[in-house]
Amino acid sequence: MSDPGIRFESFGLSHPGKVRELNEDRMLMAPRSGLWLVADGMGGHDAGEVASSCIVDHLATIGVASSAPDLRARFEDRIGRANAQIWSIAQSRGGGTIGSTVAALLTFERQFACIWMGDSRVYLVRDRVISQLSHDHTEVQELLDRGVLTADEARVWPRRNVITRAVGVEDEIALDIELGQARPGDVFVLATDGLTAHASDLDILVAVSAAEPEAACRALLDKVLERGGTDNVTVIVVKCQTAAMAGEGDRTLARGSGVDWHHAR
Repeated sequence: MSDPGIRFESFGLSHPGKVRELNEDRMLMAPRSGLWLVADGMGGHDAGEVASSCIVDHLATIGVASSAPDLRARFEDRIGRANAQIWSIAQSRGGGTIGSTVAALLTFERQFACIWMGDSRVYLVRDRVISQLSHDHTEVQELLDRGVLTADEARVWPRRNVITRAVGVEDEIALDIELGQARPGDVFVLATDGLTAHASDLDILVAVSAAEPEAACRALLDKVLERGGTDNVTVIVVKCQTAAMAGEGDRTLARGSGVDWHHAR
């Protein structure tokens, strides 16, 4: 259910990057349900792709909720089912690690929830200030939180890509959540670590402050590829605006050339 006075316009894209042939990232944009998410799969062979696709397949059935608590409950039910399926697949393959990060934005009227596991991120840009709503589930972030590493040391830490939580890695799931109220002019950015490995918070702030969601996504992807594109990269930009500023409709612009482009209002 949406607030008649507020609309969310969004655009997302995913690209394999310049090094990897297979794109194990997945994304889902379901604005009528109030859901956007990115997932970054991990595991040998095609297992990462299986895990991230599993998350998207389950969450695509979320439907339209009757309240913010109902939307959250629907999300948690489906991510739990995805976790169980990925865990089962891993056990059937001999118990190796298969999993996926997830970073999701849920909106109901003006209420929002940021839910995540792993190192995919959700940012909020408000009044030209960028804040990271999610908190990385990584070994290096834990060391930063404990004061063992400085920010400069963390950037070159050899185990900086080791994540400590992911969907499907354990038989029980442990999600983190951040709640808030959206305001017209807010911009949310969801991204896998293929973006944040090459684009700083300032890069993201400049891109989304200077352009609409589509142009911002394209600019960020271009920046990542210019800087090496060492991983799959997925980014979604969601802009909150008053109904008078927003249009109607829901459309997919293009698919091709290794990039998935999606536009939704």
